Amino acid sequence: MTPAPPAVPAVPVVRVLLADDQPLVRAALEMVITEAEDLEVVGEAGNGAEAVRLAEELRPDVVVMDIRMPVLDGIEATRRVTAGPSPARVVVLTTFDEDENVYAALHAGASGFLVKDMALDDILDAIRVVAAGEALLSPSVTRRLIAEFTARPAPAPAAAPASVPSPSPSGSDRLAAITEREREILTLVGRGLANPEIATELVLSPATVKTYITRLLTKLAARDRVQLVILAYESGLVPLTAGPSPDRR
Repeated sequence: MTPAPPAVPAVPVVRVLLADDQPLVRAALEMVITEAEDLEVVGEAGNGAEAVRLAEELRPDVVVMDIRMPVLDGIEATRRVTAGPSPARVVVLTTFDEDENVYAALHAGASGFLVKDMALDDILDAIRVVAAGEALLSPSVTRRLIAEFTARPAPAPAAAPASVPSPSPSGSDRLAAITEREREILTLVGRGLANPEIATELVLSPATVKTYITRLLTKLAARDRVQLVILAYESGLVPLTAGPSPDRR
């Protein structure tokens, strides 16, 4: 009897919730996402309140969130989606050049953003990156955006239910818990360097840099690399006048 071929491990599927008030945008995104074997759309929301409700009900891995939506805007919806004990990760959907609310969305807990006219393959890759626990920080446009908007005061949060946690301590207060080496790492993260670039700069192994990043995330109660970058700017480790490092891609 011919032995059966070994079973092929199933590809983990990333569950995606789409939140946009334009049905055509949702339809286009759904068409692109469903063509990928490792991605699936589990729900669609036409406003921010519905996005929050569906995120709690469906437990997606990633929410693609438009900023400008009725009933509840994407910024407050992002804040509520990411406030839970096991939150979905949020990628905000923006036109970038026109939308000055992107930084507010990052402050609210988003892990990055998608530009509406970006290449379809880049949209899929962005969703995968965020689902894997990383942040969308490699393109120079993202670092430029963070540098620009961290120069402005953080937006005052809208009124939220009592269950939403109170704001965390200021950047400088939180840095008191880290070592000098960790400060060096955080500064380079804030300048937009990737782990291999940090390793070269400080003559460390990439594995050691990764360990430091993990420690920083834990000590600073940061959700991901985006929040580390914001903290590096807000605490003054990266001068706003210096701007982010140029793109090395």
